[in-house]
Amino acid sequence: MVPMKRTISIFLEVNKSDGKQLSDLQDAFFGACNSIVPVAMEHRCWNRIALHNLAYSQTRKTSPLGSQMVCNAIFSVCKAYKAKAPCKDQPVPLIQFHKNRSVHFDKRTYSIRGNTISLYTLEGRLRLSMRMGAFQAGIFSQGTPREGELVCRKGRWYFNLVIEIPDVPIGTSTNVLAVDLGENVLAATSSGKFYGGGKIRQERIKFLVKRQRLQSNGTQSSKQLLKKISGKEARRVKHINHNVSKKIIQEAREQKAGIIVLEDLAHIRSRIQAGKKVRSRLHRWAFRQLQTMIQYKAMSRGIQVLYVNPAYSSQTCSVCGCLGVRRRHHFKCLCGNQQHSDLNASRNLCRFAQSIGCTTCDVNRTKVAVR
Repeated sequence: MVPMKRTISIFLEVNKSDGKQLSDLQDAFFGACNSIVPVAMEHRCWNRIALHNLAYSQTRKTSPLGSQMVCNAIFSVCKAYKAKAPCKDQPVPLIQFHKNRSVHFDKRTYSIRGNTISLYTLEGRLRLSMRMGAFQAGIFSQGTPREGELVCRKGRWYFNLVIEIPDVPIGTSTNVLAVDLGENVLAATSSGKFYGGGKIRQERIKFLVKRQRLQSNGTQSSKQLLKKISGKEARRVKHINHNVSKKIIQEAREQKAGIIVLEDLAHIRSRIQAGKKVRSRLHRWAFRQLQTMIQYKAMSRGIQVLYVNPAYSSQTCSVCGCLGVRRRHHFKCLCGNQQHSDLNASRNLCRFAQSIGCTTCDVNRTKVAVR
């Protein structure tokens, strides 16, 4: 059985007075987080309990936040550093909390009754009306509310609420579908299907060129246009990743696959050796977002997800296992195997998974070395 969590974004009906209270809470919360960051950097500590012992007492004295919100601030700092955890020989980066981040709430600092939510503020509890669409209401009715994040986007307040949905039974099928991710071809499956890539790459290049031109201009009108198009590329990429992940899950169901194999691409950005232009383009490649979407959609259908080490998957022949020659999108081996390089890589991932026994894989981020 697999625990399933979904997040819904709930619009809050906020007047001017309510907005002032939420803004004051936001400023106090970010101030507390920024005061905790130096402690985390000095001690290289992002364990929640250890950082609590180091920073709670001092933060409680200097911050107007209540005790539980200070605990939530410590949790937010730990979460931010775990997402960017440096290696032992690397310096700890400085993370700053500002208006673009969210305020963390747990079950002690918010409550929901009907269409009303009660939030902790510096002036006491604030009760606000919630406005949910049919999609959000459907997910909300399926499970149990957990933690939440208060965010402000373009003057509007939203509460991103995590819903824990009852366990989904895992299928018994041992059929495998492997997915190779790339930049030119967004996703290639071991069954021979290709999804996206070229068009979105060109769109991202256009966004980058436009941003660089406006940033170098420096005029007031260019700054206004930069603000207007802010996040447009990210929203476009997210929309495409949602569509591609849906199609991959649908293909897995058609193939009656009980396991989807993905590449373990952890720390890939630190391993890229290329020029500045290529690094900039690859750093904006949202491969982890696509993998996350595939994983949670697969979990909701009872399909397991296995991560394998992709080393040499692009250079190894999926038929004979020997090293071949790859030139751009074409792979060729001395055994006579010739096929699309991404298709060959996806079939290698499938072979890697089958060689170590897929029936033992976990739906969590299981890392398996290539054998």
